[in-house]
Amino acid sequence: MFSLTVSDHLMIAHSFTGEIFGPAQRLHGATYVVEVEIRRLVLDADGLVADIGAMRRMLREVLDTLDYRNLDEEPTLVGRNTTTEFLAKLMFDRMQRKIATGTLGTAATNALAAMKVTLRESPVAWAAYEGQLG
Repeated sequence: MFSLTVSDHLMIAHSFTGEIFGPAQRLHGATYVVEVEIRRLVLDADGLVADIGAMRRMLREVLDTLDYRNLDEEPTLVGRNTTTEFLAKLMFDRMQRKIATGTLGTAATNALAAMKVTLRESPVAWAAYEGQLG
């Protein structure tokens, strides 16, 4: 299986509910390195998994909906614990919708097999969500 990975970063503020989170129950900031990997079985006619520039733009569009925001105040996220795991799935879903509408071109839309979104919270901790496409 072939793969293509792009990365960018995201800065947010948020807080958590629940004793398990200790001091993270208070408002705090986080900077994530976000990696998105897409996979397909066969390269397209140009020898690509997908256009890397289109992939980078798509990731940035998704990140721009959350970057430099307090997630506790985002209407669709109010009352949610926006953990690293939760955010990985949220970004997966948003990117999947963009792929389905042709953001990476029709050659990629119908041929991509899987995607993995990884959020690196620090050099020693990260979380990911991976799923099938198509």
